[in-house]
Amino acid sequence: MQNRLSGRIPEEINQLKQLQLLNFARNQLSGDFPSSLTNISSLVNLNLGTNSFSGSIPSEINRLVNLNFLDLTINNLSGNVPPSVYNMSSLVYLTLASNNLWGELPGDVGIKLPNLLGFNFCINKFTGKIPWSLHNLTNIKIIRMAHNLLHGDIPPGLGNLPNLEMYNIGYNSIVSKGQRGLDFLELLTNSTRLNFLAIDFNLLEGVIPKSIGNLSKVLTKLYMAGNDIYGTIPSSISELKALELLDLSSSSISGEIPKEIGSLQELRVLGLANNMLSGQLPDSLGNLQLLTKIDLSKNKFVGRIPTTYGSFKSLISMDLSDNKLNGSIPTELMNLPGLSAFLNLSQNQLTGPLPLAIGLLENVAVINISNNRLSGNIPNSIGQCKSLERLSLSGPIPDTLGSLKGLEILDFSSNQLSGPIPSDLQNLQSLRILNLSFNNLEGKIPTGGIFSDPSKSVDLEKNKNLCSGSSCKIHRRSKLTSLIIIISVITVVITLCFSVGLICYIQKRKGMMIKNPFDQSLRGQPKMISYNELCFATDNFNEDNLIGRGSFGYVYRGVVQGAAMAVKVLDTAITKSRKIFLAECEALRNVRHRNLIKLITICSSVNSKNEEFLALIFECMSNGSLNDWISGKRRHENGMKLSVFERLRCVIGIASAIDYLHNESEVQIVHCDLKPGNVLLDSGMTPKVADFGIAKLLLDSNSEVSVISSTHALKGSIGYIPPEYGYGEKPSTAGDVYSYGILLLELFTGMSPTHEIFTGDLSLKSWVQDQFPTNLEQVLDIELLQQMNNSWDDVRLQDCLITIFGVGLSCAAESPNERITMRDALLRLKSVDKILLKLDLLMLLLIRRLMSFPTIPLRT
Repeated sequence: MQNRLSGRIPEEINQLKQLQLLNFARNQLSGDFPSSLTNISSLVNLNLGTNSFSGSIPSEINRLVNLNFLDLTINNLSGNVPPSVYNMSSLVYLTLASNNLWGELPGDVGIKLPNLLGFNFCINKFTGKIPWSLHNLTNIKIIRMAHNLLHGDIPPGLGNLPNLEMYNIGYNSIVSKGQRGLDFLELLTNSTRLNFLAIDFNLLEGVIPKSIGNLSKVLTKLYMAGNDIYGTIPSSISELKALELLDLSSSSISGEIPKEIGSLQELRVLGLANNMLSGQLPDSLGNLQLLTKIDLSKNKFVGRIPTTYGSFKSLISMDLSDNKLNGSIPTELMNLPGLSAFLNLSQNQLTGPLPLAIGLLENVAVINISNNRLSGNIPNSIGQCKSLERLSLSGPIPDTLGSLKGLEILDFSSNQLSGPIPSDLQNLQSLRILNLSFNNLEGKIPTGGIFSDPSKSVDLEKNKNLCSGSSCKIHRRSKLTSLIIIISVITVVITLCFSVGLICYIQKRKGMMIKNPFDQSLRGQPKMISYNELCFATDNFNEDNLIGRGSFGYVYRGVVQGAAMAVKVLDTAITKSRKIFLAECEALRNVRHRNLIKLITICSSVNSKNEEFLALIFECMSNGSLNDWISGKRRHENGMKLSVFERLRCVIGIASAIDYLHNESEVQIVHCDLKPGNVLLDSGMTPKVADFGIAKLLLDSNSEVSVISSTHALKGSIGYIPPEYGYGEKPSTAGDVYSYGILLLELFTGMSPTHEIFTGDLSLKSWVQDQFPTNLEQVLDIELLQQMNNSWDDVRLQDCLITIFGVGLSCAAESPNERITMRDALLRLKSVDKILLKLDLLMLLLIRRLMSFPTIPLRT
């Protein structure tokens, strides 16, 4: 292995007065930028890329009056780029990517640097707009500004760049509006040398112009994912014959896949996931012999999987999940010799048996065919898939699974599995996660291997006929004994119900049931429950049932109508308690969303002291609040806090709920108090937004319904309140977005915005921003970093975390006008969820070995 230089560059190097080329790239050099280099005025080429230099770029660098090439990529440089850099008119290539640089890019950079051929400022924190003058440099070849905080529209002049080879502005907040918002692509038809075009994950809107087929005939990579693109895919895209990668995922594209795409013979990667595409999958895609990755998941495709897809001889991964595909699984798919990463056909309507030829997929790492309508047994040939590490199928468990020595994850949950657990599973030394929950398995649970290792995860929940040790004797009762037990239980239940009914009747006759004053303000609300019923449900509001308290009052655990509920009792001594009560009722009575707390019923009555009594009864969230998990008050059984996947699913669920309130509910609702303490988790760790006590209903542009009438009262909790509320601005959807951004940053850093270290100018947001995007490990929750272990080096994982933190920072922008919308945030996070799903941290080592195919990586 070649040795690398480390330490600092010696000061004596400035004595090399005639030096023209200095290349210290790809070493382990550190320290501040060596100011001694600025004295070597003869330098023409200076390359310090891929080291660990820190500090700022010295303003004296403009002494290098002959410098043509300056490369400082992949370091830890920070601060503003000195204005003197933009006055070095001799520069031809200026490359500062992957640092921690910030500041607004000057619009006239192309005028001050008229000789530029290459401009690479990717992966920093630059703000402002795309410099308009760059589009006036008719000889420029490379413009790269991805992964920054740029906003505004695309400046004119794109049609003036005939020599342009690469144009990358992805992962910013660049905007275009209206159906013709993508017409700027037509201007690039003059750039006949363009081979790389990336505009993905911005705020671009519109339909793909039919003229897209007129782009450069040497274009190899086209990234357009993560925008608000709608309409259909024009068939003219098939004219881009050199295309190797086409990514149109995570948008709103509809219609069918044009069969003409099958003529793109050089295509290696096809990403159309997470759109609204429909119709049948075209047979013509089977002509793409060089295809290594195809992702058509999360669409509305129907019909059968074409048998022609068995022609993908170079395919490494296939994802057709979450559609409406039917028919049987083609045997041809089982004969893909290159398939080594994953095959995902889950969440469709596939029928018939699993092909016996599945054993031919001997190199595949992940197979997921769950949530279909398959019948028959899992073939024993599955045991031939020797490289398999993750398996999710339906059907009885075959004994041959014991031969899959490399299996790490086995998920057979929520199927109709029956029979015993094969004892050979305890011999799988690599198995880390085994999920057999919610089935009909029976017999004795094996005692060795994963079943006895506390460091590994086994879930056997809801298999009522499984047993262990001496308890297995219970399951050998005769049918007669079982029948006697069932009859006895039924008898007891009937007797109990009769007794309870009789007690209630006697109490009512004695006048103990208090009539609820059902006033006009509550008409149309959920059906009410009586005070006495709540007393019975909570054991007279026993302290043992108290699960929370706050400024509003108390929350008790109770059993209402046989189900566990959370009873929120408002402190009526508070002046605004009735307004809080009415606001929550008003906000929740007509909303239905899986990530919103469900209001079951209400109580507006008087208590035993003849005082007003107000209570809201919600579904019970058995896993507490998100704040409990961030603080470590709650943990999993293995002692771990939330994983990166669980945290991402939380912020996606919360964003989905707030997007629903802002854009899809009958009346637009602003939550006004979004924070981790107001997000609850159910038994399945699904996040649900709660506490609408100060929510506002925005009826139109000039009116609103609010619990607090004073326009000067701050709405929300300290640390999460958007800055403009402090200046008397009315609550708005942008205010919720700000609170959400802070919540997201808190969840992934583990640091509360009110932590004692955040004083003066230092806040949670600025603390993260100082390390974004290159040093995120410095702010990442330390326990989350430890969970990832050696996986942090995976560039795709870093790319995902950069996007997640970028969403948080974009939401928490100081000005409401600079914040992205909740829908934009949701769209970006969903794209990350798709990537992380395929980067399961428990199998990253395997994926790094197997997934050596063109992907959609972090682009610099």
